[in-house]
Amino acid sequence: MSGSMGDRMDIVLALKTFLRVVETNSFSAAAFDLGLTQPAVSRQVSALEAHLNTRLLHRTTNAIALTVEGEKMVPMALGVIAAVEALGDTDCAKGGPVSGKVRLSLPAPLGLYISDRLPALLGAHPNLVVELVFRESPSDLVGEAIDLEVRLGVVGDSSLICRRIGWTTACLVAAPSYLERRQPPRTPDEIIGHDCICYSRAGDGRSWSFSNGADELEVRVTPRLIANSSMGVHRAALAGGGLAVLSHILADQDVASGRLIRLIPDFPPTRLPIHVVYPSRRNIPLRVRTVLEFLVDAVSSDDLMA
Repeated sequence: MSGSMGDRMDIVLALKTFLRVVETNSFSAAAFDLGLTQPAVSRQVSALEAHLNTRLLHRTTNAIALTVEGEKMVPMALGVIAAVEALGDTDCAKGGPVSGKVRLSLPAPLGLYISDRLPALLGAHPNLVVELVFRESPSDLVGEAIDLEVRLGVVGDSSLICRRIGWTTACLVAAPSYLERRQPPRTPDEIIGHDCICYSRAGDGRSWSFSNGADELEVRVTPRLIANSSMGVHRAALAGGGLAVLSHILADQDVASGRLIRLIPDFPPTRLPIHVVYPSRRNIPLRVRTVLEFLVDAVSSDDLMA
């Protein structure tokens, strides 16, 4: 890869374009992410192939696939980009324009909180696009071209870069209509025997953990309703379906209005760490770094999550 500094810059940009095509499995999707036209993306990849004198991608009308040489090029391209970005020698250098698309996956309650605050970020960066993916379970970040993902609790995948940005805050609640026919629990032990609405994000959702700062207590419950969506749990609780553990993001307004009653406030549900994870790389693009810092600031501005 010899040549002038301008040639090296062109090659770095072409490598970045090639990687985005591979990640999205689409020239048009890569073009949208990078803020380019599809012909421009195709020209960059073709120029890279000509420079290397080898074909990196098989192209058909319906799909693309890596050649053997293309597969070998992916880790090499990542290494080149990481090294150049470490020197601040790309368009991702600090102070450059923020452009392109960032795919951000996160649980629904936090997604609602972030949605309220995203317009300010987008207003500050006119060429930035954020795609929110509301998801309760971990994604295949590389396979699904997810740039950032927020996960609750322990992150078991050691291949990912993991940054803790805050803590969950939840409460045990029930609707007045449910409490009219059932005595509210005064301690976590008294939850046993109540109708419970369980969120099955992790495991079977049939165990609730509570902590008062000194002691932690795990309660096995027998759910009447199980949902893999926190939004579904929220709606069922409002309808009087039973006890539920809800994020403060979902519950606060309903508690303030009296639509839900907060129970056992002195022994709340155990807080879980909030992590943001992303594929293991030495450097990340400016568009992704901008959204990452936005996430950190947004969570830290919420006193309950910080």
